[in-house]
Amino acid sequence: MILFAGLAGLLAGAFSMAAGEYISMRSQREAYEREISLEAEELREDPAAEAEELALIYRAKGVDAEEAERIAATIMKDQGAALDTMAREELGLDPDELGSPWSAAFSSLLAFTLGAIVVVIPYLFGSGLAALTTAIALACLALFAVGATIGLLNGRSPMRTGTRQLLVGGAAALLVFGIGHLIGA
Repeated sequence: MILFAGLAGLLAGAFSMAAGEYISMRSQREAYEREISLEAEELREDPAAEAEELALIYRAKGVDAEEAERIAATIMKDQGAALDTMAREELGLDPDELGSPWSAAFSSLLAFTLGAIVVVIPYLFGSGLAALTTAIALACLALFAVGATIGLLNGRSPMRTGTRQLLVGGAAALLVFGIGHLIGA
């Protein structure tokens, strides 16, 4: 029963996380695309104002006024380059890197599955207290390893970030266990 509940939870959670990530990333991408299309409209309707805005952006970066206007005028000669530059400089967006909803969904599905399978594996090979103890130990090890790896990648202490991940994940597991116990599950 625990094995089937674990597998059901794994599948439900993985697909739920993937669907949520897809919707989130798709919505974000659509918002960015809308901002870029509004910028394209502004470029068509009032290119002089956009050139002035671009020159101001370069002046804010330390380019002298005359040079900033020259750079802006050069960029504005090519509508594609102008839109790309305005998206990057004014909106802070890279039009080529708006994110893929499908890859985000797949990554989320894979990450959730890998995290959840850790506590299901012991029940594939055993049951009872031995499987429960092994599942808890593997979950603790996985939490610590993920935290430590993140710490290494971020130039932080792996021991500190691993311990933090273990404590936060452990607290979440205890909270869920406590709620389950209160409702009689």
